[in-house]
Amino acid sequence: MAEDAPNAAAEGGQPAPPEGSADAAPSATAGAKAAEALLPSLSIWPPSQRTRDAVVRRLVQTLAAPSVLSQRYGAVPESEAERAAAAVEAEAFAAASKSAAAESPASIEEGIEVLQAYSKEVSRRLLELAKTRSAAATVPAEGSAQEAEDSSATSPAAEEAAVKEE
Repeated sequence: MAEDAPNAAAEGGQPAPPEGSADAAPSATAGAKAAEALLPSLSIWPPSQRTRDAVVRRLVQTLAAPSVLSQRYGAVPESEAERAAAAVEAEAFAAASKSAAAESPASIEEGIEVLQAYSKEVSRRLLELAKTRSAAATVPAEGSAQEAEDSSATSPAAEEAAVKEE
């Protein structure tokens, strides 16, 4: 105990009570409260602007660069991918914020739930975008192929070929 006294005096406090004493509990609680006051609070929702920008950059990369999504549904030109990614992220953020406003995430667990909903919304909207863009690109291509078949069927050369086959 005498050895602790010089250290306690140097630190500007009293020596710590032995662990089993009644004085130990209030000191630990006070220390935890002091630590909470000094540490910045951890906020899961809403994400920082830096995080949201990182999400947009990753979405652009997924749409424009070779990825599972771009291989399946086709790559998007980078300028179009940037606009689409920003819109997808903003819509997902708005949807998640709307649900968060109704629930007001009071705890870290609730904030994590809202963040998961945001992530799922981003993924859902990104997939929707890729599918609709792919379908829109396929329809004109099929339409032009059908037009080519129709025009070749009515051309004189096609008619002569059909007559010769008979």
